[in-house]
Amino acid sequence: MTKDEGRRTKDDGRRTEDEGRMEMTNEKIIDSPQFSRHPSPVTRHPSLVLTGFMGTGKSSVGKIVARKLAREFVDMDAAMEAREGMSVSEIFAAKGEKYFRARETELCRELGARENLVIATGGGALVRVENRAYFADAVVICLEASVDEIVARLRGGDKRPLLANGALRERVLALLNERRDAYAQIKWRVDTNDKTVQDVAAQVIALYERVTNEKD
Repeated sequence: MTKDEGRRTKDDGRRTEDEGRMEMTNEKIIDSPQFSRHPSPVTRHPSLVLTGFMGTGKSSVGKIVARKLAREFVDMDAAMEAREGMSVSEIFAAKGEKYFRARETELCRELGARENLVIATGGGALVRVENRAYFADAVVICLEASVDEIVARLRGGDKRPLLANGALRERVLALLNERRDAYAQIKWRVDTNDKTVQDVAAQVIALYERVTNEKD
């Protein structure tokens, strides 16, 4: 073997080792929890925002919709809990509703500036006019259900701070009346009564696609 051939053999060996290290590094990067497994959208699409009263299925439906559309999903209440390091109920108890709503408005502003998201708001997040304005470029869909349906879905739960006092049905009716005008401002809506989460998700996707096609 000549000296040149020897050098080439060593160089080839180094390249093989480097390529092996690169493949291992790439595997670690891909497996990192900081990277989403959903593909990044190539085309820019308006975000899809699901709002409505508690118990209408915003988070459950949103997860399915995000998976089918290959979008990032954001549950606003979960995002608030992650930022504050405590549950929504604990935030209300420790810092009060006024503090929670102020932080919620900040989150609406941040999310409203982004695209290609599927967002599930808290039940009262879009009661404020300014919060609705932050999502002016998004497709906002209000999920609806009858009082009886909402009560049946919420019965037995203990994570709703605004339902902590009084009989459940009376508290639901009172809150619905407080938010009725705000919900009425949402142009697009989907009835969730007597439907599976999958059925509602399919309706939401169909409505979203129709609205975005009309905008185009």
